Amino acid sequence: MEKKMGNPAVVGLAGFGLTTLLLQFHNIGLCGLGPVVAMGFIFGGLAQMISGFQEQKMGNNFGYSAFVAYGSFWIGLGIIWILNYFKIYESSHTDVGYFMLAWTLYSVILFIASLWVHKAMAITFGLLVIGFILLVVGHFGDPIFNKIAGYELILCALMAWYMMAAIIINDLAGKKVLPTGKPFIR
Repeated sequence: MEKKMGNPAVVGLAGFGLTTLLLQFHNIGLCGLGPVVAMGFIFGGLAQMISGFQEQKMGNNFGYSAFVAYGSFWIGLGIIWILNYFKIYESSHTDVGYFMLAWTLYSVILFIASLWVHKAMAITFGLLVIGFILLVVGHFGDPIFNKIAGYELILCALMAWYMMAAIIINDLAGKKVLPTGKPFIR
């Protein structure tokens, strides 16, 4: 009898959602950067990367790319913040804007790919792309867009958690309790 494997996406989505949510709490002024840095390294970074490597073993290129890449995003952003704090290889607001721009472009590719997954995935990546665009505008232009991105990316984080909840609850219930929708493109 074949042993049932756990779905590594539940950890990746949990890490992405929680760390994104904490950063947005920071962006809108509710908390400091400390919890974001800690979760950026551990849950958003390391746990997501482990999830991505497990997705590779499952043959899921989308999950492999997304979780390893966004895990790297969080570790990289955490390193930027720490280097700035200790005044080593400091990154300006504009430098971080270019970092966000590069991640926007990567996210556009995954948004397009997500159209073949399911509606919840496409909505999550659509919100992520919009959030990155707002962050880019906020870093190159008016910083108010970083706060607007904060509110918008809270929705993205909650969508990631919705997908996580759907995987867990639907599996335990043995039926679709939380729908994720059919793909936009088949």
